[in-house]
Amino acid sequence: MTPALASSCRLGLLGVVMVAGFCGIGARLYYLQVMESEQLALIAEGNRKQVIVQSARRGNIFDRRGNLLATDRTFIELGVDPQVVRDEDRPQWAELARIIGVPLEELEEKMTARVGAGDSEFAEDVRLVRWRKLAEGLDEPTYERIRELGIRGVYGNRQYRRVYPGGELAAHIIGFSNREGVGVIGVENAMNFYLRGEDGWVESERDGRRRELMQFRSREVPARNGLDVELTLDMMVQHVVEEELRRVVDEFSPQGAVIIVSEPGSGRILGLGNYPTFDLNQYSRSDIAHHRNRAITDVLEPGSTFKVVPVAAALNEGLTDPEQVFDCGVGQVEYRGRRLRLPADHREFGELSVEDIVRVSSNRGAAFLGLMLGENRLHGYAEAFGFGSRTGFPLLGEVRGTLHPVRAWDGLTITRLPIGHAVSATPMQIHYAMGALANGGVLMEPRIIERAVDENGETVFSFPPAARGRAVSEFTAETVSEMLVAAAAPGGTAPQAQIDGYEVAGKTGTTRKIIDGRYSNRHHVASFSGYFPASDPRVVITVIVDEPASSGPSYGGVVAAPGFRRIGVELIPYLGIEATRPEQVLAQREGGGL
Repeated sequence: MTPALASSCRLGLLGVVMVAGFCGIGARLYYLQVMESEQLALIAEGNRKQVIVQSARRGNIFDRRGNLLATDRTFIELGVDPQVVRDEDRPQWAELARIIGVPLEELEEKMTARVGAGDSEFAEDVRLVRWRKLAEGLDEPTYERIRELGIRGVYGNRQYRRVYPGGELAAHIIGFSNREGVGVIGVENAMNFYLRGEDGWVESERDGRRRELMQFRSREVPARNGLDVELTLDMMVQHVVEEELRRVVDEFSPQGAVIIVSEPGSGRILGLGNYPTFDLNQYSRSDIAHHRNRAITDVLEPGSTFKVVPVAAALNEGLTDPEQVFDCGVGQVEYRGRRLRLPADHREFGELSVEDIVRVSSNRGAAFLGLMLGENRLHGYAEAFGFGSRTGFPLLGEVRGTLHPVRAWDGLTITRLPIGHAVSATPMQIHYAMGALANGGVLMEPRIIERAVDENGETVFSFPPAARGRAVSEFTAETVSEMLVAAAAPGGTAPQAQIDGYEVAGKTGTTRKIIDGRYSNRHHVASFSGYFPASDPRVVITVIVDEPASSGPSYGGVVAAPGFRRIGVELIPYLGIEATRPEQVLAQREGGGL
């Protein structure tokens, strides 16, 4: 073959290759620009446009005096886009590692990891890495120092995190929200719809370096922050309650304890504490059993605190009067053709008036009053005082307790129900039953949420006081209050509840717990529920201690009544409660007793 012919062949072959190449490019362009144009345009649009979510700020929770109980703090989640990192910024990496507290080697690995495994099972299937998290929970000053380093590709996203300034304070009332911003328990759960707000969003465009082009914002829906919630809770009263709980735990090492403080006329809860408790800021590290609000989830036989029901009922029905005498020395009585055995007393009593029955807490005396009422009226008044039904407390988890219908009673229930057996109740039910007497015979709903307000402080909606019904007449309530004053005085079952200068009305309860189907002689619940001043009640206080460890008898008058007194003494100056017997206060001051 001559050189000329060989040269012509090579030129022809080169021409064929070039024509084939151009044909291939043309075919590819036709495929992309014609056949796949719509799909590829959508992909390009998606890469160019972005929807930016603007998170709403969760509302704050305050006590009734404006003290902050729960709020959102802004934190920065720091990350890097390895695709835009520049080598000339490498000298700044060591300072960045020092600021965020990670080893330099770890930081370098994240800054340079530009590809990662894709979703396919094949190793060669990779994807571009556009975000690696470097740190989270950074505050604004720290983020500002990082920005001053000028490292391209390192940026932060602002996030809100829920914090609770009081830690354990009012943990079971406030509750907590999870990392997704959803309220789990407490007010955080009950008011989640109003607290959470509504996220907004912005549709915009970005350039090749993923920077937003503000001039191309097309649609914007601003975020609506959540409403603030004001509680009836008083942080000072709550502090007093929790200090007393710590004292009870240190002295008696109980299985559990509940203290409730409320206003009788409005039903407002000023303080509510449970033991065991937990730190709201570290809720995930605590035993989940400690999260339950024992005041509404746990039930117990109310014992002698229930005796106010048959006493008030018999007086309200006109079946007896405070001076009527009953022979509490007898052990059996005739009732509708049957011989019934009366419950035993903690010591032998003879004849007692109705007032004395309350003062010394006679089981047999209370049983006599139950027999006078009969099954239907006794059951009806128990319902009127709120037993057997939920109180209306707005937080999650409240149970009804147990008040059996009359048809389910056995032969002894008519004599055992009046002493607080054969019935179970929550501490909240016991507390508000006593509150009904302090409120002139009217049973109130518990209130813990006062109102919800917007960012301007304007009330959006409120929760006014609500009465559940009248349990007994005002006259009957006043009469029983006078008896309860004697019960909380020397000669009664709770002289340790006395507050000098004030008339205290209240009732003790000492209940044997049912263990393996039988009443235990070693497991008790000690309680005291009362109010003061008796003639014009300002606060109702209930102290319930589950299985106190005591060297002596775990009576309510010994274990719970002193706590009532200590709380009352602390609240007198804070709430400005005037003395009903000022001469006693003056004598105490002159004698150095106060």
